[in-house]
Amino acid sequence: MESVSAEMMSPGFWLSVLQVIWINILLSGDNAVVIALACRGLPPRERLWGMIVGAGFASVLLIVFTGLISMLMTLPYLKLVGAIALFWIAIKLLAPQAHDAEDTPEAVQDFWRAVRIVMIADIVMSLDNVIAVAAVAKGHYILLTIGLAVSIPMVIAGSAIILAMLKRFPVLVWGGAGILGWVAGDIFARDPIVLGLFSNFSPEHVELVAQIIGATIVVGSGYGWRRGHHVLLEEA
Repeated sequence: MESVSAEMMSPGFWLSVLQVIWINILLSGDNAVVIALACRGLPPRERLWGMIVGAGFASVLLIVFTGLISMLMTLPYLKLVGAIALFWIAIKLLAPQAHDAEDTPEAVQDFWRAVRIVMIADIVMSLDNVIAVAAVAKGHYILLTIGLAVSIPMVIAGSAIILAMLKRFPVLVWGGAGILGWVAGDIFARDPIVLGLFSNFSPEHVELVAQIIGATIVVGSGYGWRRGHHVLLEEA
């Protein structure tokens, strides 16, 4: 206990905390987008709690699994599964729901559904982030916990700004979903299996193609889903 207290009193400890905060904020731009998209349909009172609970749960899980991340990231198919999950989340955030009959932007109304979406998407998109953060923390869970805990409100603040923009300019929802598709394509392209299949090509080129295809799939699927939904309503 005394050694922990002494360590926390050292300037190096707090410098490392600042590094964790800074890295997490720099790498969490896409997380802020998915938080805003998932929570934008919640009632005003629940919207903030959806952001806090979703981002908080995801950060706690990431802290718990930090020690396993480096090993997990080398496993084949893990990123493929994560990318597919993120593709589905991004498309669902564009697809019409029952309350979307009046051509309003698609929204996630159920609080816990929004929290679940935020948690899954945050964890999928943060796997690589955690490697960078863990490299700074060097196994010090107290340092990691403080750094992530302090950065959570900043990520939520960024989500609130993006949410305000989505409310004012609903067309940006498509851009946000496209970003998630881009990220999903990037995750997909960096799976060991995919890298092995396209080993004759430059990894940078493979990633770029996968990112473009990922964004196109999400936006195209969301558009087709919404268009088909409106056609069915007109026929009814």
